[in-house]
Amino acid sequence: MILDALTVCTAFAALSAATLLAPANAFAQDIANASDKVLRIGYQKAGLLAVLKAQGSLEQKLKPLGYSVKWFEFPAGPQLLEALNANSIDFGYTGAPPPVFAQASGVGFVYVGAEPQGRHTEAVIVRPDSPLHTITDLKGKRVALQKGSSSNFLLLEVLQKAGLRYEDIRPVYLPPADARAAFENGDVDAWVIWDPYYAAAQETLKARTLADYSNVNTAYSFYEATRGFAQQHPDVIGAVLGQLRTTGQWVNQHPDETAALIAPKVGLDVKLVETWVRRYPYGTSVVTDEIVRSQQSVADAFYGAHLIPQKITVRDNVWQNHDVAASLAAK
Repeated sequence: MILDALTVCTAFAALSAATLLAPANAFAQDIANASDKVLRIGYQKAGLLAVLKAQGSLEQKLKPLGYSVKWFEFPAGPQLLEALNANSIDFGYTGAPPPVFAQASGVGFVYVGAEPQGRHTEAVIVRPDSPLHTITDLKGKRVALQKGSSSNFLLLEVLQKAGLRYEDIRPVYLPPADARAAFENGDVDAWVIWDPYYAAAQETLKARTLADYSNVNTAYSFYEATRGFAQQHPDVIGAVLGQLRTTGQWVNQHPDETAALIAPKVGLDVKLVETWVRRYPYGTSVVTDEIVRSQQSVADAFYGAHLIPQKITVRDNVWQNHDVAASLAAK
C-alpha cells in the first residue's frame, strides 16, 4: 500500500520537538566544550568521510584554517539530516533520496558536493532459501528498507522496470540494524540495503541478490551542509571537498590498503570491507547542472509515487561557489 505522504515524510516533517532535540542533546557536551572553529561532521560506515576519519587527513588539511574536526556516526542518511536540521552537525554525506525527503519537509541544508553511484553498492536481497527469484515475485511481499534512504530509490526503479507499482509491495520501514534482524528472522521477505550492510549480508547470511543498479538508473550521493555554514565558510567547504577528491583518487588505486586502514575502525572483516570499497567509483565533484538534473529526476520519482507531499525544485538547495568549483576541477 502507498503510505500517506505525510506519514512517509515523518522522518523530517512530523518529528516531535523531543526527537529533533535528541541529536542536539547527544552532542551537547561536545559542542559546549568546542571553540567556534570546529567542523562537526556526520558520517556513515561506508563512504569517503569514514576513510578521512581513519586517515586523520582532514584534520591536517584544516589545521592551516584554524579548524578542528568532530565526528559523529549515523546509521543512515535520514537520521544524519535530522541532526543537520537541528544544527547538531555542519556537514554530512548521504545518498540521493534523504535530501529529497528533507527538502520536501523544509529541512535547512544545501548540496555542496557529489559522488557517482556504483552499480553494485546496494541491492534487493532475499535469504538463500527464499522462493522469490525475480522482482515480480515481490508483489504482496514484505520488503524491509530505511525510509527516505538510497534504498527507497533503488526499490522504486526496480519495481517500475518489473511493471510493479510501489503499492504492490508491503514496505516495512526499519533502520539497518533492525532490518537485518527482521530479515534474518524471516519477519520480512526481502531487504533493500546498501554497503557495508549489503556486503555483510552476502558474506555472513549468504543473501541472494534479486536486483541492483545494473539495469536501472543510478543516482548520485551527496555532501550536504547547513546553508549558513556553507555561506559563511566557503574556504572550509572547499578544503573538505578538495581532501575528499584527493582521498577518493587514492582509494580507487589502493582498495586493499583502504580496507586494511578502515576495517578496524568500523569493526568489520578486512575482506568484507575490501568488497564494498571496490564497488565505489569515487570522484568528488561540485554539483553540476547534469547532477542537478539527475537529482531532480529522483525527486520527481518520489513525488510521482506520492512519497513526498509536494513537488520540489532541487536547484533551490544547491550551493554554488565558483572559486571552490575551479579549485576542485583543477585537482
